[in-house]
Amino acid sequence: MPWLKLLLHALKVFILFLCCTLLFYFALLWVNQEYESYHRYEKPKGAAVKVSAGDHKPAWAERLLLFYMDGE
Repeated sequence: MPWLKLLLHALKVFILFLCCTLLFYFALLWVNQEYESYHRYEKPKGAAVKVSAGDHKPAWAERLLLFYMDGE
């Protein structure tokens, strides 16, 4: 019965694929849960300096020129 051996082999491959897929899925869920509680925007500790310390507000033309020059 070669078709039975073929069916059994295909079933083993399918079960292996299913187990690997589930392992990958739950690993992604675990990584997502780990980084969900990671605070990216905490206040800096120590002697941090504010980047824009001045009260100078540039005009819209100056900001547009800066945008074109830096690309941001």
